[in-house]
Amino acid sequence: MIQKKICLLGAFSVGKTSLIKRFVESIFSDKYLTTIGVKINKKKLSIADQDINLMIWDLEGEDDYTEINTNYLRGSAGYILVADGTRAKTLDSALSIHKMVQDLLGDIPAVLAINKADIEDQWLISPASINDIDKNLTVIKTSAKSGDNVEELFTTLSQNMVGTK
Repeated sequence: MIQKKICLLGAFSVGKTSLIKRFVESIFSDKYLTTIGVKINKKKLSIADQDINLMIWDLEGEDDYTEINTNYLRGSAGYILVADGTRAKTLDSALSIHKMVQDLLGDIPAVLAINKADIEDQWLISPASINDIDKNLTVIKTSAKSGDNVEELFTTLSQNMVGTK
């Protein structure tokens, strides 16, 4: 079995923990709990007849006063950036984090989740902004609440990490 460490990164309150809970436990809660430091979850996947044990690191969100602890990124095989479709600034934050991680770890697989697709009619991130994102970064619209594309999000990253996509 292959073991891969992945990190979920983004601003505060974009849905990182909710995406992980939906993926690992198939549950969603409207209750907001701030992640302090890091929380680690595990989930097994099968990709192209290979069993992968994902070690999913949920890192605390970044804001004007808190930066990501880059020590948590060591050993990552890939990462998921998360933005909240209803808060345009969170996309800028995710793309800034993406640049920082690339500078630190090099060109490892990454996927961008634009979360809260269940209320896409309330999004403040424009389709033009999404189209302007680097074509090397896969963008997936997700909803931790409804579960839409959550499995696809983690599967896509896993396929990129093992080179089947």
